[in-house]
Amino acid sequence: QVQLVESGGGLVQDGGSLRLSCSASGSMSRINAMAWHRQAPGKQRELVAAMSTDGGTNYADSMKGRFTISMDNSANTVYLQMNSLKPEDTAVYYCNAAYITIPPYRYLEVWGQGTLVTVSS
Repeated sequence: QVQLVESGGGLVQDGGSLRLSCSASGSMSRINAMAWHRQAPGKQRELVAAMSTDGGTNYADSMKGRFTISMDNSANTVYLQMNSLKPEDTAVYYCNAAYITIPPYRYLEVWGQGTLVTVSS
């Protein structure tokens, strides 16, 4: 079973920066992609950024230019560098991974427990 452990959340002032990390561990053949989502109070969970292990990336429009996703394939770890943070970025940030299990092969997804990011004005 694969587990994700996130870290790096916290309190930061308007305009500040934070770096989130998410590491995957457990039995798997390979990770296909990892992503960050977020859920603000009273709102639906939304995609922040995603990255495949071949390097392809996808960002939500409101995060382009401020957030950068990167991945260390050898460590099964994904990062989210967040710059120019705004109060509206306050949310619980969740890591997600799409992976292939050990045989018999299956395609599964797993979520982390979330890490809270609070941006004060």
